[in-house]
Amino acid sequence: MTRQQLSRQICVINMSSSIYSVITGTGSYIPTECIRNENFLTTEFYENDKKIEKPNQEIIDKFLEITTIAERRHVTDNLVTSDIAYFAAAEAIKSSGIDQEELDYVIVAHNFGDVKSDNRRTDIVPSLAARVKHKLGIVSPNAIAYDLPFGCPGWLQAVIQADYYIKSGDAKKILVIGADVLSRISDPHDRDSMLYADGAGAVVLEAMMSETPVGILAHKTRSDTFTHSDMLYMGKSFKCDDETKDNLYLKMNGRKLYQYALETVPQAIKDCLEKSNLNIQDISKVLIHQANGKMDDAILKRLYSLYKLTDSPKDVMPMTISKLGNSSVATLPTLLDLILNGELEPHKINKGDIIVFASVGAGMNINSLVYRTI
Repeated sequence: MTRQQLSRQICVINMSSSIYSVITGTGSYIPTECIRNENFLTTEFYENDKKIEKPNQEIIDKFLEITTIAERRHVTDNLVTSDIAYFAAAEAIKSSGIDQEELDYVIVAHNFGDVKSDNRRTDIVPSLAARVKHKLGIVSPNAIAYDLPFGCPGWLQAVIQADYYIKSGDAKKILVIGADVLSRISDPHDRDSMLYADGAGAVVLEAMMSETPVGILAHKTRSDTFTHSDMLYMGKSFKCDDETKDNLYLKMNGRKLYQYALETVPQAIKDCLEKSNLNIQDISKVLIHQANGKMDDAILKRLYSLYKLTDSPKDVMPMTISKLGNSSVATLPTLLDLILNGELEPHKINKGDIIVFASVGAGMNINSLVYRTI
């Protein structure tokens, strides 16, 4: 082959289309039980097995100041995680208009399985993805169903996995769900229990051929297990009584996790933008895991400071945490679904907008993803 022929072939390759992963449908389930901060006025709060000798109103006021959470949603007693995952999945499939029998994968990101209200025991056999696939009535054996536990960043990590499947040519349609019921694994005597909420969100990702980059442009993940693997753990209740003595509950070193997020999330987002050859000023929205309102504000400020900018654009970071609390893997897909359905005014996502997704959780995992809408 002559140099001229090789040059012509390279030109043709450069002009050809590539496979991209695009979101074609979204869905979410927001539980019906609204738990306001005043519901905790009669709670006995403990710390390290010792009762906190402060008025509950003072504890609640400080909590609101730090987290911005005024209320959160809990599932009713008759529902478990796979139920609400199914509700969100059905909405996403309907929104996309696909034939569900054509799905190549059904991935469910969660962390605690189906925890029932009466015994608070984790049940993950069969997998939640298998249960959701069954509830959807999908017959095809080629729709591979599996779970992904990765802490709060689990849904976004599942989207990243889906992107690999699609770009490899192995898959064309993938359902990615994030669902958790944290209300049943939080210690009722721990102040951190006021953080946690329940919920589910889902997207359908499809392969699209395009000559210009669309959909998922780049992603970045890190796991700091060597230094931070003990920031979240399961432990006994701070108050051991007949109700709590036989159970383990989610525990968190909130202060260290807060600092870890501030030190690592902004840089992870910047690294992801650089992989996309984009600048922060190209971004229309930053959709961040809703873990703590003040922490997310601090992350955004530090992100823009990496670009020598003192202020971020108004409404660049939509927030739901004040009313929905921290629903773990469900926060990001729920946030996206609410915006796309016009339920989070004044926020809108328009064709061609570039969006950043970011999440931190499990005490040690961080991920970020850059997406251009179609």
